[in-house]
Amino acid sequence: MTYNLLTVDFISPETMAVALAGCLDIAVGDVDVADADGDPGLRNWDAPVSCEYRPVFGDVTWSLGIYADERVADQPLEPDLAARFAKAAATTVLFPAPEAPPSAYWVVTQEGILTRARLELSDEDPPLYTVTAVEAPVPRFPHATVTRFAEIVREQRPDTPVADGFAASVERVRQSAAEPTRAALDDVTGSPVWSAKDNLVAWERVIAHMESGWAPSGWYPAELYRERLEARDALADISSRLPRDLTPLLDEALERLDRRFAAATAEDDAGLLRRELADASSTGNSTGWWWSRRPEPAPWGRP
Repeated sequence: MTYNLLTVDFISPETMAVALAGCLDIAVGDVDVADADGDPGLRNWDAPVSCEYRPVFGDVTWSLGIYADERVADQPLEPDLAARFAKAAATTVLFPAPEAPPSAYWVVTQEGILTRARLELSDEDPPLYTVTAVEAPVPRFPHATVTRFAEIVREQRPDTPVADGFAASVERVRQSAAEPTRAALDDVTGSPVWSAKDNLVAWERVIAHMESGWAPSGWYPAELYRERLEARDALADISSRLPRDLTPLLDEALERLDRRFAAATAEDDAGLLRRELADASSTGNSTGWWWSRRPEPAPWGRP
């Protein structure tokens, strides 16, 4: 198992070894801690745990590359190891978030505060690491803006089995079609087939997020929610432009997803949703029934 951590405080190699031994429930002598640019002849290459450290600059001090081999019985996930290490070494630790933006990190303090952080690197050589924003206040980063990270929610991709099933069915129809008909079933960018696939994924994602209680972030940007409703608008328009063999496939997929959406939302007779989303962008003249239902409570109003 490989771990990549950044520490805010200066920590001696001896402290690193003791902390990792405690985190992984092994003897201190089984942890090899070494300067990444040091003499390899001084390394304990037989140790089941290795930790290479290198200095970094700015809001963080050390970059740690940790590896635990199969002899280590307790191999926690990276967030768990980061939390254990922060407590054991009495420091604040950052570790990469799985989402795509390279600046996406998690930060955990020795007291157990866990929140997202935006870590930016300067163009200098060597670069300066700066925590520019956090989703909850972190004492070690008083200069960081406290804000939500809408870009992280956009990057989250819950499973979309219904949309995937539709795409697979479309491909089966395409493969069995005669050559003159097959071209109309291609999903080139901008084609009705491509639009159906793309918007169906978007529609299923917001439903999956809703059903999970908006996990893992616990909230949802109003602008993104509006875009998902607009994806449903597009699906209503696409049906008439699809090849005849694909229309019932899309209708079946939409029926399944719409039932889930209806079950996860409440009637909005007062039109609160449209007013709340008006700040995100104009909702235009959309008349689909999905605009008359709302998630309760609204996820963009959560702290």
